[in-house]
Amino acid sequence: MGFNFDQYEKIKAQLPREVLLLPVSKTKPISDLMEAYNHGVKVFGENYVQELLAKAEEMPKDMEWHFIGHLQSNKVKYIAPFVKMIHGVDSFSLLKEIAKQARKQGRVIEVLLQFHIATEESKFGWSPEDLDEIAVELKNNTFEGVEICGVMGMASFVDDEQTIRKEFRQLKQCFDVLQPLLSERFRIISMGMSGDWPMAVEEGSNLIRLGSVLFGSRN
Repeated sequence: MGFNFDQYEKIKAQLPREVLLLPVSKTKPISDLMEAYNHGVKVFGENYVQELLAKAEEMPKDMEWHFIGHLQSNKVKYIAPFVKMIHGVDSFSLLKEIAKQARKQGRVIEVLLQFHIATEESKFGWSPEDLDEIAVELKNNTFEGVEICGVMGMASFVDDEQTIRKEFRQLKQCFDVLQPLLSERFRIISMGMSGDWPMAVEEGSNLIRLGSVLFGSRN
């Protein structure tokens, strides 16, 4: 299919100005990404470290890469030299490792704290019940080397709109609790994908991650 630039423009036109659209290019060939790049799209989200490294190596250096998959601590060092933002930070050990590798590179890496808001067991993230504990840790540590920019979460893969909205609201509540503890840079609520992004935006999302609606179904 390649990159559907018409669809990209159509969705962007529907979004409030403060909502960022992150094209998710996992499993897609470099030719598809270059098609998007040549249309002026320079920000992409990738799920797999190996794939991200291969693409970053071959593609123009002014690309902005976001890592949105589940990241193991031992893989952080590979993407630390160039990644702009790591979305799925689901433990303090991972946060500390990102901070350490960022300092080694003389960089600051932006991160989002991932919360488990879905009913599926397979999704990663902190439980909203952990909020008090998280708040204490964030008050006591500066995590030099990272900029904690917000929260992210994925709703259940169901057709029930009520369930999805309830989960999105839960993530928004997590954001509201943590926001006063962090700087004004803590501003992102990342929720909403190809199937549920309009609901996510209505519930407060300001960063949506769109893959299949822009690139066609996964390879």
